[in-house]
Amino acid sequence: MDIIKLKGLSYASNTYVIISGGDSAVVDPSIEVKEILDALNGTKLRYILLTHGHFDHILKLDALKCATGAEICIHESDAKMLTDPELNASEFFGLDFVSLGADRVLRDGEALPLGRESIEIVHTPGHTPGSVCFDCGSDLVCGDTLFTSGYGRYDLPGGDARVLFSSLKKLADRRDNPMIHPGHGASCALADADVIRAIRQQNF
Repeated sequence: MDIIKLKGLSYASNTYVIISGGDSAVVDPSIEVKEILDALNGTKLRYILLTHGHFDHILKLDALKCATGAEICIHESDAKMLTDPELNASEFFGLDFVSLGADRVLRDGEALPLGRESIEIVHTPGHTPGSVCFDCGSDLVCGDTLFTSGYGRYDLPGGDARVLFSSLKKLADRRDNPMIHPGHGASCALADADVIRAIRQQNF
């Protein structure tokens, strides 16, 4: 699979395009739709995948859905966030953001076919109840669960520190070393993420 990172300006949220064969998926659409469509490079957009339901990761969800008709996919535990300003944290920032609802709810371990390959859903709750990572083999699109130099906040509605730390330990237990692609900031190898290194050294 090919992973294309599109850096957002608003709230510094990253958008990703995943391409396999003639198919594609977009993760967390938060930048202008034209830029996303250009990055698809003529592929068929099958899915709009959401790592979680916070408003800064779904800013262009409605526009992308209207432009392509692709399926909106989010974990079942975060689905209601799309239409609730309190749950999606926009109310926390003085906004009243709502979006279209999900076409498909995701569950842990589910595999979404894309081209000749598949994307596995890895449930990593804590930042939100339905936070997920998208496992693309040698790449892991991880939203706000894990950053190169930290991890997502847990003080917004639905956040839970204990659950988040359990999810981080789950990632640290992986025996492979995929590139992680977070919802904010730079990508790096899983083993090079500060928190993963600390967990493996039993300093976390």
